[in-house]
Amino acid sequence: MENNITEEKIFEIYGDYILNHGERPKNIYLFAKENNFEEKDFYDYFSSFEQIEKMMLVNLFTKSVELALEINNSDDVTSKEKLLNVYFVFFENLTMNRSLVLMILGNNKSHAAKISHRLKETHRDYIKTLDFNDWKIIKKSKDDVRNFHEKAREEALWLHLISAIEFWKKDTSPSFEKTDIYIEKTIDTGFELMDNEPLQKVMDLGKFLFNEKFKKN
Repeated sequence: MENNITEEKIFEIYGDYILNHGERPKNIYLFAKENNFEEKDFYDYFSSFEQIEKMMLVNLFTKSVELALEINNSDDVTSKEKLLNVYFVFFENLTMNRSLVLMILGNNKSHAAKISHRLKETHRDYIKTLDFNDWKIIKKSKDDVRNFHEKAREEALWLHLISAIEFWKKDTSPSFEKTDIYIEKTIDTGFELMDNEPLQKVMDLGKFLFNEKFKKN
């Protein structure tokens, strides 16, 4: 049997399968056999179906960062604007694949958190590339205080992204326009809090976003 399988091809045929069947394939052997490639070739790219789903979300975010780079590759664009540009492209990509993303994430929050774990790592790595022009008091502080501040900011912004995804999942507005408004307003709120009182307020943003997840549209 000729090995003509690629990572992108697995993404494609796996996505088609779960959309058409409403569930994961029974096992990797049957999945490979039905799509004319060897089971061992599957493991060149993934260790499980769950890993495919994790990497699908990661790829959507990574491609969004790449697409936004044309706009963001300028010193005139602030970190907040860069983040918003990436998010708007990301949610456009989510919407283009809405049925698939909703099936992958499901309605169980613990499952969604598990599937989103790799996305969290990728998101954190991206946040580290942004220049937040930290306050002088932070720059002069000890490493442990500075590290705490950075980790708190990363966690708060991750909670923001999760809250936006939860909002998008429930959004019934045309073209999901309410999600765009939600993203922009909550990002503005978050940056205002972080600009004013970095150590005290950054985690308050996280709590605010956590509560927002459970609000009705």
